[in-house]
Amino acid sequence: MKIDALLTRPEGKTLEFKQDLSSPKNILKTITAFANTAGGVILIGIEDGSKAVLGVAHPLDEEERLCSLIADSIEPRLVSDVELVNWKGRTLIAVEVYPSALRPHWLKSDGIENGVMVRVGTTNRRADGPLTAELRRSATNHSYDEEPMPDIDSDSLDVRVASGLFARIRDWNENTPKTLRLTVRHQGRLVPTVGGVLLFGSVRERYFPDACKTMECSIMLCGAPVRFLDDIARLRWV
Repeated sequence: MKIDALLTRPEGKTLEFKQDLSSPKNILKTITAFANTAGGVILIGIEDGSKAVLGVAHPLDEEERLCSLIADSIEPRLVSDVELVNWKGRTLIAVEVYPSALRPHWLKSDGIENGVMVRVGTTNRRADGPLTAELRRSATNHSYDEEPMPDIDSDSLDVRVASGLFARIRDWNENTPKTLRLTVRHQGRLVPTVGGVLLFGSVRERYFPDACKTMECSIMLCGAPVRFLDDIARLRWV
Protein backbone atom coordinates (compact mmCIF):
# COMPACT_ATOMS: atom_id res chain seq x y z
CA MET A 1 0.00 0.00 0.00
CA LYS A 2 1.50 3.32 -1.12
CA ILE A 3 0.88 5.63 1.82
CA ASP A 4 2.59 8.64 0.19
CA ALA A 5 0.20 8.47 -2.76
CA LEU A 6 -2.84 8.11 -0.50
CA LEU A 7 -1.85 11.14 1.57
CA THR A 8 -1.84 13.34 -1.52
CA ARG A 9 -5.45 12.44 -2.30
CA PRO A 10 -8.54 14.04 -0.77
CA GLU A 11 -11.13 11.93 1.01
CA GLY A 12 -13.67 10.53 -1.39
CA LYS A 13 -15.72 7.55 -2.43
CA THR A 14 -12.89 5.07 -1.77
CA LEU A 15 -10.69 6.86 0.79
CA GLU A 16 -11.18 8.10 4.34
CA PHE A 17 -8.81 9.36 7.05
CA LYS A 18 -9.41 8.89 10.77
CA GLN A 19 -7.41 10.29 13.67
CA ASP A 20 -8.02 7.39 16.06
CA LEU A 21 -10.53 4.76 17.19
CA SER A 22 -12.35 7.05 19.63
CA SER A 23 -15.53 6.79 17.50
CA PRO A 24 -15.46 3.16 16.36
CA LYS A 25 -19.06 3.13 15.07
CA ASN A 26 -18.23 5.77 12.46
CA ILE A 27 -15.34 3.65 11.25
CA LEU A 28 -17.57 0.58 11.13
CA LYS A 29 -20.11 2.53 9.07
CA THR A 30 -17.40 3.43 6.59
CA ILE A 31 -16.16 -0.16 6.37
CA THR A 32 -19.72 -1.35 5.76
CA ALA A 33 -20.33 1.36 3.16
CA PHE A 34 -17.10 0.51 1.32
CA ALA A 35 -18.01 -3.19 1.25
CA ASN A 36 -21.47 -2.40 -0.11
CA THR A 37 -20.24 0.02 -2.75
CA ALA A 38 -16.87 0.12 -4.51
CA GLY A 39 -14.43 -0.82 -1.75
CA GLY A 40 -11.90 1.57 -0.27
CA VAL A 41 -9.11 2.31 2.19
CA ILE A 42 -9.26 3.83 5.68
CA LEU A 43 -6.07 5.25 7.17
CA ILE A 44 -6.17 5.65 10.96
CA GLY A 45 -3.64 7.95 12.60
CA ILE A 46 -4.22 11.00 10.36
CA GLU A 47 -5.26 14.29 11.98
CA ASP A 48 -8.65 15.59 10.94
CA GLY A 49 -8.49 18.58 8.61
CA SER A 50 -4.72 19.05 8.33
CA LYS A 51 -4.02 15.42 7.35
CA ALA A 52 -0.92 15.53 9.55
CA VAL A 53 0.42 12.04 10.22
CA LEU A 54 0.12 11.55 13.98
CA GLY A 55 0.33 7.78 14.15
CA VAL A 56 -1.57 5.50 16.51
CA ALA A 57 -0.74 4.99 20.17
CA HIS A 58 -0.53 1.33 21.21
CA PRO A 59 -0.90 0.15 17.60
CA LEU A 60 -0.91 -3.61 18.35
CA ASP A 61 -3.71 -3.26 20.88
CA GLU A 62 -5.69 -0.96 18.60
CA GLU A 63 -5.26 -3.28 15.63
CA GLU A 64 -6.58 -6.22 17.66
CA ARG A 65 -9.46 -4.11 18.96
CA LEU A 66 -10.45 -3.02 15.44
CA CYS A 67 -10.34 -6.58 14.09
CA SER A 68 -12.62 -7.70 16.92
CA LEU A 69 -15.03 -4.84 16.26
CA ILE A 70 -15.27 -5.72 12.58
CA ALA A 71 -15.86 -9.41 13.34
CA ASP A 72 -18.46 -8.75 16.04
CA SER A 73 -20.32 -5.75 14.64
CA ILE A 74 -20.95 -6.38 10.93
CA GLU A 75 -23.30 -8.93 9.37
CA PRO A 76 -22.73 -11.01 7.26
CA ARG A 77 -19.18 -11.58 8.47
CA LEU A 78 -16.83 -9.26 6.60
CA VAL A 79 -13.17 -9.96 5.95
CA SER A 80 -11.01 -6.84 5.55
CA ASP A 81 -7.26 -6.42 5.32
CA VAL A 82 -6.12 -4.67 8.52
CA GLU A 83 -2.40 -3.97 8.82
CA LEU A 84 0.07 -1.80 10.66
CA VAL A 85 2.03 0.49 8.36
CA ASN A 86 5.15 2.40 9.31
CA TRP A 87 5.44 5.84 7.76
CA LYS A 88 8.47 7.94 8.66
CA GLY A 89 8.70 6.46 12.14
CA ARG A 90 4.97 6.65 12.90
CA THR A 91 2.62 3.68 12.89
CA LEU A 92 -0.70 3.85 11.07
CA ILE A 93 -3.52 1.34 10.83
CA ALA A 94 -4.57 0.74 7.25
CA VAL A 95 -7.87 -0.97 6.53
CA GLU A 96 -8.46 -2.09 2.94
CA VAL A 97 -12.03 -3.10 2.15
CA TYR A 98 -13.05 -4.86 -1.06
CA PRO A 99 -16.46 -4.79 -2.77
CA SER A 100 -18.22 -7.75 -1.21
CA ALA A 101 -19.97 -10.59 -3.00
CA LEU A 102 -22.06 -11.05 0.17
CA ARG A 103 -23.57 -7.57 0.17
CA PRO A 104 -25.60 -6.05 1.60
CA HIS A 105 -23.67 -5.88 4.88
CA TRP A 106 -25.13 -4.06 7.85
CA LEU A 107 -24.31 -3.03 11.40
CA LYS A 108 -25.71 -5.61 13.80
CA SER A 109 -26.65 -2.94 16.33
CA ASP A 110 -28.94 -1.23 13.80
CA GLY A 111 -30.28 -4.31 12.03
CA ILE A 112 -30.75 -4.83 8.30
CA GLU A 113 -33.54 -2.24 8.07
CA ASN A 114 -31.41 0.65 9.39
CA GLY A 115 -27.83 -0.60 9.31
CA VAL A 116 -27.09 -1.00 5.60
CA MET A 117 -24.70 1.78 4.54
CA VAL A 118 -23.49 2.89 1.11
CA ARG A 119 -20.80 5.34 0.12
CA VAL A 120 -21.86 8.55 -1.64
CA GLY A 121 -18.96 10.89 -2.28
CA THR A 122 -17.24 11.49 1.05
CA THR A 123 -20.22 10.45 3.16
CA ASN A 124 -21.88 7.26 4.34
CA ARG A 125 -25.62 7.10 3.66
CA ARG A 126 -28.21 4.70 5.02
CA ALA A 127 -29.68 2.53 2.25
CA ASP A 128 -33.45 2.27 2.04
CA GLY A 129 -35.36 -0.91 1.22
CA PRO A 130 -35.21 -0.66 -2.60
CA LEU A 131 -31.49 0.14 -2.57
CA THR A 132 -30.82 -2.76 -0.19
CA ALA A 133 -32.67 -5.05 -2.61
CA GLU A 134 -30.62 -3.69 -5.51
CA LEU A 135 -27.39 -4.38 -3.60
CA ARG A 136 -28.53 -7.97 -3.13
CA ARG A 137 -29.36 -8.32 -6.82
CA SER A 138 -26.05 -6.84 -7.95
CA ALA A 139 -24.12 -9.22 -5.70
CA THR A 140 -25.80 -12.20 -7.39
CA ASN A 141 -25.59 -10.70 -10.91
CA HIS A 142 -29.36 -10.33 -11.09
CA SER A 143 -30.95 -7.17 -12.41
CA TYR A 144 -34.32 -5.65 -11.62
CA ASP A 145 -35.80 -6.77 -14.94
CA GLU A 146 -35.12 -10.41 -13.96
CA GLU A 147 -37.14 -10.17 -10.74
CA PRO A 148 -40.19 -12.49 -10.65
CA MET A 149 -43.73 -11.13 -10.60
CA PRO A 150 -45.50 -13.88 -8.63
CA ASP A 151 -48.93 -12.22 -8.76
CA ILE A 152 -49.12 -12.70 -12.53
CA ASP A 153 -49.47 -15.91 -14.50
CA SER A 154 -47.02 -16.58 -17.33
CA ASP A 155 -49.98 -16.78 -19.73
CA SER A 156 -50.27 -13.00 -19.43
CA LEU A 157 -47.26 -12.66 -21.76
CA ASP A 158 -48.17 -12.14 -25.41
CA VAL A 159 -46.29 -15.09 -26.86
CA ARG A 160 -47.50 -14.30 -30.38
CA VAL A 161 -45.75 -10.94 -30.39
CA ALA A 162 -42.64 -12.29 -28.69
CA SER A 163 -42.24 -15.27 -31.04
CA GLY A 164 -42.83 -13.02 -34.04
CA LEU A 165 -40.12 -10.66 -32.88
CA PHE A 166 -37.53 -13.40 -32.52
CA ALA A 167 -38.60 -15.37 -35.61
CA ARG A 168 -35.73 -14.04 -37.72
CA ILE A 169 -33.17 -14.72 -35.01
CA ARG A 170 -33.97 -18.07 -33.40
CA ASP A 171 -36.49 -20.87 -33.25
CA TRP A 172 -39.19 -20.39 -30.64
CA ASN A 173 -40.32 -23.18 -28.31
CA GLU A 174 -41.83 -23.53 -24.86
CA ASN A 175 -38.43 -23.06 -23.19
CA THR A 176 -37.50 -19.88 -25.06
CA PRO A 177 -39.21 -17.43 -22.62
CA LYS A 178 -37.23 -18.90 -19.73
CA THR A 179 -34.00 -18.85 -21.74
CA LEU A 180 -34.55 -15.18 -22.54
CA ARG A 181 -35.47 -14.53 -18.89
CA LEU A 182 -38.94 -13.39 -19.78
CA THR A 183 -40.18 -15.98 -17.29
CA VAL A 184 -38.63 -17.57 -14.22
CA ARG A 185 -39.55 -20.36 -11.86
CA HIS A 186 -40.68 -18.97 -8.49
CA GLN A 187 -41.86 -21.18 -5.62
CA GLY A 188 -42.66 -24.02 -8.00
CA ARG A 189 -44.54 -21.86 -10.51
CA LEU A 190 -43.49 -20.36 -13.82
CA VAL A 191 -44.14 -16.62 -13.60
CA PRO A 192 -43.18 -13.67 -15.78
CA THR A 193 -40.26 -11.42 -14.92
CA VAL A 194 -40.41 -7.64 -14.69
CA GLY A 195 -38.72 -7.45 -18.09
CA GLY A 196 -41.14 -9.95 -19.57
CA VAL A 197 -44.16 -7.95 -18.41
CA LEU A 198 -42.68 -4.63 -19.56
CA LEU A 199 -41.96 -5.98 -23.03
CA PHE A 200 -44.75 -8.45 -23.71
CA GLY A 201 -47.22 -8.30 -20.82
CA SER A 202 -50.90 -7.88 -21.56
CA VAL A 203 -51.28 -6.29 -18.10
CA ARG A 204 -48.24 -4.01 -18.37
CA GLU A 205 -50.16 -0.77 -17.79
CA ARG A 206 -51.78 -2.11 -14.63
CA TYR A 207 -48.42 -2.77 -12.95
CA PHE A 208 -46.26 -0.15 -14.68
CA PRO A 209 -48.51 2.81 -15.46
CA ASP A 210 -45.50 5.10 -15.75
CA ALA A 211 -43.99 2.95 -18.48
CA CYS A 212 -46.16 4.98 -20.85
CA LYS A 213 -48.53 3.96 -23.60
CA THR A 214 -46.14 5.60 -26.01
CA MET A 215 -43.03 3.53 -25.64
CA GLU A 216 -39.95 3.95 -27.73
CA CYS A 217 -36.78 2.12 -26.97
CA SER A 218 -33.97 0.48 -28.82
CA ILE A 219 -32.41 -2.80 -27.85
CA MET A 220 -29.76 -4.97 -29.43
CA LEU A 221 -30.79 -8.51 -30.20
CA CYS A 222 -27.81 -10.53 -31.41
CA GLY A 223 -26.52 -7.46 -33.20
CA ALA A 224 -29.90 -6.54 -34.72
CA PRO A 225 -31.54 -3.38 -33.32
CA VAL A 226 -35.30 -3.51 -32.81
CA ARG A 227 -37.50 -0.49 -32.07
CA PHE A 228 -40.78 -0.64 -30.21
CA LEU A 229 -43.18 2.18 -31.09
CA ASP A 230 -46.47 3.13 -29.42
CA ASP A 231 -47.37 -0.45 -28.68
CA ILE A 232 -45.18 -3.54 -28.37
CA ALA A 233 -47.42 -5.31 -30.87
CA ARG A 234 -46.39 -2.84 -33.56
CA LEU A 235 -42.85 -3.82 -34.53
CA ARG A 236 -40.55 -2.67 -37.25
CA TRP A 237 -36.91 -3.38 -37.92
CA VAL A 238 -34.56 -0.44 -38.10
